[in-house]
Amino acid sequence: MSRTATIERITSETKIQLSLNIDGSGQAAICTSAPFLDHMLNLFARHGLFDLKVEACGDIDIDFHHTVEDIGIVLGDAFKQALGDKKGIRRYGQALIPMDETLASAVADISGRPYLVYQVTLPKVKIGDFDVELAREFFQAFVNHCGMNLHINLMYGDNVHHIIEGCFKAVARAMDMATQFDSRVEGVMSTKGVL
Repeated sequence: MSRTATIERITSETKIQLSLNIDGSGQAAICTSAPFLDHMLNLFARHGLFDLKVEACGDIDIDFHHTVEDIGIVLGDAFKQALGDKKGIRRYGQALIPMDETLASAVADISGRPYLVYQVTLPKVKIGDFDVELAREFFQAFVNHCGMNLHINLMYGDNVHHIIEGCFKAVARAMDMATQFDSRVEGVMSTKGVL
């Protein structure tokens, strides 16, 4: 069973082509015109062991907001499509990731009910040209379109790059765990019979 998806999204603000293989080996080819986001998506693929290709262009002459949010939308759609009926998956995943002085956690529930808890307080700064508050916009769009509950918590940390990187790695590891098959799961992991 192939758990893959290829999605194209074109709006007046962005054009995005994305392909995902949930059962990959962490191979990535990312080009978003936002170098910091490229870095985060590369490590998301590597640490989640997802094969991920993203080619995106957008109205970055304004700022990166539309591009970042729309990539989150498309990545969420890709996971939702690739997971199909979600039969046999663990559903829940969690990770606690250190990144030097930073410790970040992510807990995922691929429930069909979108909700984001983002307890990551950051100063309003930029990393290169990237506004760090866009990390939250990315995860909100991802959660809404994947149909999942995601809690991201910063336990502690000082370096903003390390904090965001720790969050992306934690989400990748939590998603890897939640999307894995468990031979003991018959149907879906829900007493309702659907996710």
